[in-house]
Amino acid sequence: MKLTTYFKQLLIACLLVPGALMAQDKTGIAATDSLTLEQCVGYALENRAAMEQALIDEQIGEREIRASLSGWFPQINANFGSTYNIKRPQQPIGGEIITFGQKYNSNLALQATQNIFDNNLLLASRASRSRKLLLDQQVTDTRINTVVEVSKAFYNVLLTQEQLRILDQNISRQEKQFNDARSRYEVGLVDKTDYQRAAITLANIRSDRKRVQENIKASVAYLKQLMGYPVEQELNLTYHYARMEQEVQVDTTELIAFDKRVELQQLQTQRELLKLNTAFNRWSFLPTVSAFANYNLLYFNNEFANLYDQHFPNSSVGLQVALPIFQGTRRLQNLKIAQLQEDRLDVQIEDARRAINTEYQTALANYKGDYTEWRTVQSNLEMAEEVYEIIKLQYDEGVKAYVDLIVAETELRTTQLNYYNALYGVLSSKLDLQRALGNIDINR
Repeated sequence: MKLTTYFKQLLIACLLVPGALMAQDKTGIAATDSLTLEQCVGYALENRAAMEQALIDEQIGEREIRASLSGWFPQINANFGSTYNIKRPQQPIGGEIITFGQKYNSNLALQATQNIFDNNLLLASRASRSRKLLLDQQVTDTRINTVVEVSKAFYNVLLTQEQLRILDQNISRQEKQFNDARSRYEVGLVDKTDYQRAAITLANIRSDRKRVQENIKASVAYLKQLMGYPVEQELNLTYHYARMEQEVQVDTTELIAFDKRVELQQLQTQRELLKLNTAFNRWSFLPTVSAFANYNLLYFNNEFANLYDQHFPNSSVGLQVALPIFQGTRRLQNLKIAQLQEDRLDVQIEDARRAINTEYQTALANYKGDYTEWRTVQSNLEMAEEVYEIIKLQYDEGVKAYVDLIVAETELRTTQLNYYNALYGVLSSKLDLQRALGNIDINR
């Protein structure tokens, strides 16, 4: 009996394990897991559509580099032809008309060519390393944007959920106040305006809660999109707000280092490519040298049935040098174009430095302003909670009017919501400042 039970349990386990494995994606995250910020970013770096496209673009670029270098390998071609001479050529020789050739001709030709020196192929070889570096920098740029955008969306979802929690607390507190005000009215202690005000306030809070609840759905959908997360799968998040408050700090004395910005690195790599292009345009008068080998099989006969009975081979090898002598000033124009492209990129690089500096100064100003606002609202929140508790106590004792309690309640709720808006603002501006400084960690 025990053995039968054991086999039943083993069978159930075999049936459940594949399902459990299917509930996990390729990152090992189960559908029921609550994801941290690091897990969301890690998931996005592997599954986001923009990341997948960037990696595919990198593979396409590497294939294009290989294709451009393939000219260094031997180029082998085969040609086959067959001809039926309806009217063969004739020539008068020694007073007689001589007919040349056969009715049926055919040939099979093999040709091999090996480039020895080619200016364009040499440019492709020298530029391959810079082109690969540029592809890698493009992937890095996408990774940086992914980290920043997913982090912002993650914070937005969590803080919106926290706003919903605050409104739920306010609804619970306001429902109690509404019931208390109505009870006092029914026993004749106050007039009906108190519980009517309470009803209006309660309805407004419920309306705010509905709006925030719908915003959460939209925010989660946006986060799923950024992560490349399955639409039909539930996304649960986890985070410690105490840790979030600790992470608002950033070193505002750090000076900007332009070379750390991947956008400027990309422009510098493009400049290296343009310098190579200019150099090779300057030497475009050099000849192209290649070696070749040919092997031909000739067939001819007056009868088609006997055409391939016998073949007549011939072969040759040689060296070919093509020297451009005059091309209507095309080489000169191409050289000037390459030099002007360098000049244009130099202007773009300098403008990019100014734009990066503007981005840094803007991000730094926004961070300092958002941080000051967050600390101010944090202090206001403590005072609003204290004011509400005092006025609530005074109202219960009959010292304060109900309108004072409503004002205190509204100020408390507004300050609570402003606090989390300010917290999101400072976290968002911190990410912008880190990106401006080139300090985004993409190795997750």
